[in-house]
Amino acid sequence: MTDFSLQVHDITVKTVLHNLTPSRLYEEAIKYEKDARIASSGAMVSYSGDKTGRSPKDKRIVRRPESEQDVWWGPVNVALEPNSFEINRERAKDYLNTRDRLYCFDGFAGWDLEHRIKVRVICSRPYHALFMHTMLIRPTKDELATYGTPDFVIYNAGEFPANLHTSGMTSKTSVDLSIEDREVVILGTEYAGEMKKGVFTIMNYLMPKAGILSMHCSATADRLTGRSSVMFGLSGTGKTTLSADPKRLLIGDDEHCWSDHGIFNIEGGCYAKTIDLTNENEPEIFQALHFGAVLENVVLDEDAREVDFHNTSITQNTRGAYPIEFIGNAKIPCIAGHPTDVIFLTCDAFGVIPPVSKLSPDQAMYHFISGYTAKVAGTEVGVTEPQATFSPCFGGPFLVWHPTKYAGLLAEKMKQHGANVWLVNTGWSGGSFGAGQRMKLKYTRSIIDAIHSGTLGETPTATDPVFGFSVLTSVPNVPSEILIPRQTWSDPAAYDATAAKLARLFVENFEKYKSAASPELIAAGPKI
Repeated sequence: MTDFSLQVHDITVKTVLHNLTPSRLYEEAIKYEKDARIASSGAMVSYSGDKTGRSPKDKRIVRRPESEQDVWWGPVNVALEPNSFEINRERAKDYLNTRDRLYCFDGFAGWDLEHRIKVRVICSRPYHALFMHTMLIRPTKDELATYGTPDFVIYNAGEFPANLHTSGMTSKTSVDLSIEDREVVILGTEYAGEMKKGVFTIMNYLMPKAGILSMHCSATADRLTGRSSVMFGLSGTGKTTLSADPKRLLIGDDEHCWSDHGIFNIEGGCYAKTIDLTNENEPEIFQALHFGAVLENVVLDEDAREVDFHNTSITQNTRGAYPIEFIGNAKIPCIAGHPTDVIFLTCDAFGVIPPVSKLSPDQAMYHFISGYTAKVAGTEVGVTEPQATFSPCFGGPFLVWHPTKYAGLLAEKMKQHGANVWLVNTGWSGGSFGAGQRMKLKYTRSIIDAIHSGTLGETPTATDPVFGFSVLTSVPNVPSEILIPRQTWSDPAAYDATAAKLARLFVENFEKYKSAASPELIAAGPKI
């Protein structure tokens, strides 16, 4: 249908299609997108062009007096002058006004009715509209009828490049957030994940300002007791895979908030990596990719229309987006009580972090602020193999406030509700990347199961001589010989040297936070 209310956004295209159903968006994609396909499973297959991952170096936040003191300025949040934002916004609107057809989706971010925000997406690709229909919380007919003015608007003109002559532009890609204008402008990238993470960035500003912790984590709850747990980790560490556990209720796979009432999902869908996806290993995700889901940048057999999930000729960052209710054990609405367990997932490319350790409160804060993991191939443009990195709060690219803002809120919540904190390595064992092997998924699942069952509380531990945390020496259904990393290396001296190297990297990274850290927090780091 045509929605003339969009004229308030200076969009004057005659055909603006508002909140179309997935069926209608399928039809639009097949008619008007040259590369759109329908897989044999019923999922829509679409392609994002040259950009098949996020472009974090092109993220910008408009610097204005009202929010200037709140933002953690630097390489994560690059400042953009208001005039440059206005030029980019005008450029995006001019492009959108040249299109014959536009798509608008109005949805919500946040399942807690007290804290949710209204987000409007305006785009020219049915693929993008279906993606955000999937990832935002879909309004009911009554909610849509009374939706009113959105809290934030996303102008996705990703097919059109930014102008390099505009002040502040370093490439033809620019993803700009104006907190005061309550707008996001996307130029020069058609990767749908930029919209998803744009909404998360918005929530990462608004929620802490209200005393609510926003978290880059998955969340599940026990079917019988309702006890919840959260798992932090960057893309590729296993949040989505490990949260798709049929034994538990799924709250969400990626973005949550922790309020005084408990936890709630920000999103209405899941966005899973599909590289090497099989029905045998990840049946919940595999079976969720049916009609209404979006498969992004996968290779499709032109005759059988079957997806080759092992083919990475387009990108290793193949993705599938699907409404959360496509997971049979999803808890709707996606809210739960306070977590009893907080799990930090790390993909250790060095192969020296134990499969599971219990952290003291100070160690928990140290590792949360450090956010050690590895960038997994394909998650970001230019990353072709795992690289060790430190991402504060396990979500550095999406933070707006200084990391200590989020760490302080986490410390407060954990102390108030007595949550246990665990560090789980889903990365390499028996050597560094290239020599060792990736931790077997079945072992990691057993570790997570043991955490959720509460059986690890009385398990014997050994103190790691370098990192200081309590290493679990026995976990049901996990070979004991892999629980102490040094024992898995053929050359113990090489392990010692590698562990010392990683410890130095931790200490060097933490230098930037020492001025805001207590002596106890600093002492919780590695011993070098």
